[in-house]
Amino acid sequence: MSLLNFTLRCGQYRSALGALNPLTRSFHSSEIVMARQVKKVATPSKKMLAAKARRKAKGKKSVYDSEKMNLADAISVLRAVEVARPTTTYELVIKTEMKKGVTIPRGRMALPREPKNMSQDRILVFAEGRHLEEAKKAGADIVGGPELCDGIISGRHRATVFLCIPSLLRAITPKLGRFLGPKGLMPSERRGTVTDDVSTYIRRLKGSSEWKGDKSGVIRTPIAKMDYPVEDVVKNVRYFMNVVKRATGNIQDGAEKGRKENANKPSTAIQKVILSSAQGPGIQISDA
Repeated sequence: MSLLNFTLRCGQYRSALGALNPLTRSFHSSEIVMARQVKKVATPSKKMLAAKARRKAKGKKSVYDSEKMNLADAISVLRAVEVARPTTTYELVIKTEMKKGVTIPRGRMALPREPKNMSQDRILVFAEGRHLEEAKKAGADIVGGPELCDGIISGRHRATVFLCIPSLLRAITPKLGRFLGPKGLMPSERRGTVTDDVSTYIRRLKGSSEWKGDKSGVIRTPIAKMDYPVEDVVKNVRYFMNVVKRATGNIQDGAEKGRKENANKPSTAIQKVILSSAQGPGIQISDA
């Protein structure tokens, strides 16, 4: 049998078998179905993003708004939580808004009833003449003139508070400005550490403690003991809030309102006030 006849016979047998078995699938060629194309998402413009942010900020509400309490109720809750620890301490946390160029709030205070032992500051005074004698009598630890600058830089003279009379400020600034400035210890008229009434300032320092915020504008301070009467706790909180509000420009005294530099100085907003304890929750105060 020739090759041609064998091929034809095989074709006939194949067609006959296909007719007998109807389930046999016949393959055929067809056009390739294209996969579904995903539409590209258009990149929103800056104008659209800004509008979306405004809508989001307008409808945004803090989840803690419903958890605010007045001061008296917050004190009662924390006293109940700390019933087994009567000597623990209330902590007051104040969050201030730190915008670009705003200085970190800081100052000194003497609470009506102190919850901790007063820290003993080491006071250095730049003075001469009668001011030098007044500083010594008031209890300054180190007193002298510009000759103290080298000892301060070398670490021989260590202090936590630096005072200066106005006549010596220009003499010490070139040497100590870059050394004490970043530490927040450089004598300054704004902070009240440049004064002719050195003795009064030293006596005030002896009975007060320093407070200051961190880089994010959060101020933390122990405000009272758990076993204090509620009236004493409220008095301490109110007093410290007034001190912070004055330091941040939210309250101005009559003398401060007349100054031009304070008239143009923007105030730093107080965003929230929280009272807490060692084992208790942090409670946001509504009437601080």
